[in-house]
Amino acid sequence: MWINRAQSLSSLDPTQQQQLLVAGSSVAVLLTCYYWVYQGTKTKRIPIGDGWWGAGEKPQSEDEKVFPFQVQTSDEEIQDLYDRIDRTRYTEPLEDTGFQYGFNSTYLKKVVSHWRHQFNWKKQIAILNKYPQFKTNIEGLDVHFIHVRPPHREGQRVLPLMLVHGWPGSVYEFYRILPLLTNSLDSLAFEVICPSIPGYGFSEAPHKQGFDTLAAARVFHKLMERLGFSDYYLQGGDWGAIITTNMAQMKPECVKGLHLNMLTNNMRGFGVLFSILIGRYLPWLVGFTREDVRRLFGSVGFMEKNIYEIIRETGYLHIQGTKPDSAGCGVNDSPVGLAAYILEKFSTWTDFNNRDLEDGGLERKFTLDDLLTNIMIYWTTGSIVSSMRFYKENLKTNIDNRLDNHTGVYVPTGLAAFPNEVRHVPQSWARDRFRNIYSYSYMPRGGHFAAFEEPQLLADDLLQFVKKVEKL
Repeated sequence: MWINRAQSLSSLDPTQQQQLLVAGSSVAVLLTCYYWVYQGTKTKRIPIGDGWWGAGEKPQSEDEKVFPFQVQTSDEEIQDLYDRIDRTRYTEPLEDTGFQYGFNSTYLKKVVSHWRHQFNWKKQIAILNKYPQFKTNIEGLDVHFIHVRPPHREGQRVLPLMLVHGWPGSVYEFYRILPLLTNSLDSLAFEVICPSIPGYGFSEAPHKQGFDTLAAARVFHKLMERLGFSDYYLQGGDWGAIITTNMAQMKPECVKGLHLNMLTNNMRGFGVLFSILIGRYLPWLVGFTREDVRRLFGSVGFMEKNIYEIIRETGYLHIQGTKPDSAGCGVNDSPVGLAAYILEKFSTWTDFNNRDLEDGGLERKFTLDDLLTNIMIYWTTGSIVSSMRFYKENLKTNIDNRLDNHTGVYVPTGLAAFPNEVRHVPQSWARDRFRNIYSYSYMPRGGHFAAFEEPQLLADDLLQFVKKVEKL
């Protein structure tokens, strides 16, 4: 791209520098005027709507009982897993490819050996069941959730908080952060609700077409209302970031604050284009910091880092957004195929540099037992296909036409920008959607699965954000 070959500002003579500064300042003023005029016309909330996703017709009345749930297994289920593992047919990897072609089958054999001979599913089930779990029927679906109350401590304030996961994760991503939020010695603690997205893990899959993030947002608002909460905090990454953002757009009066560790924005528009063109050379003019420049452009330039890299890493999205059932047949039938498909994401989305490693860097941030527990949630519930369908439901129409993409978020918002997230969104871009940013943090390390990778960092940032909101 020509931008990577352009002269730096320092190479221009003083007259040229002055002309560039004047032109840039003029454009910045025009963009600011455009921003405030245009943004003032945007809708401030999206309609709540209603839905029915259960099998058959909607009944006259719904059962609103909340009942306890525990994860269970059987010797037959475990033996079936072992039998399938033992019949796995592997393909030898190309030499010196690391994870560049996907999950390296040499390392896959090590993972599978651990799964077959060391991993104890019954022990992991006991860990899963250490937190209280429940189900309740909402819009025809049995929705699973974890509900953890903090121990009573004199003088400590307790605030309700919902954590929402994404793909290919599960509520198990939150097991390391839960004690940091609920068993805190700080002046604040959280009563935490972690629902499984319908179609993921222990939540029933929709039986009808159309269940998207807006439907999930409505279902989760109904869940909180059923549990007796009228206002609460939200936190999410991946799909969870979009679902919780929709919740804030849908019922802002119920959302005290929204905290996200995956940031999204519309990459279109002259303002974004201008900031991409000029931001590397005059970052202050477009609201970029030095850290924004480093994360956006790196040493390879914007196009390589933000376009070509994303194209290389989103093949799964195109498959799941178009024909999820076709690809899903294979990974739903083969546990080893499922593990390779999912764990490759935990490798690359933790750090793109892991693609150069034969083991994908998986055990740098995670244990094999933790990774395989997440796999087992998908395997034992048979939910990989329904989780993949979520992409189809959200992408089968032009996403730019969705009302939530033309609606601002006006609740207090905290944004945690992790350096190895798939894409970096500067605060100046985030303001286009999030109009009430209370905190924006450049996190020192970590990638896409923040709660799983860096629970302490995420918990600390969430706590400082909530304290700011509560204080003001």
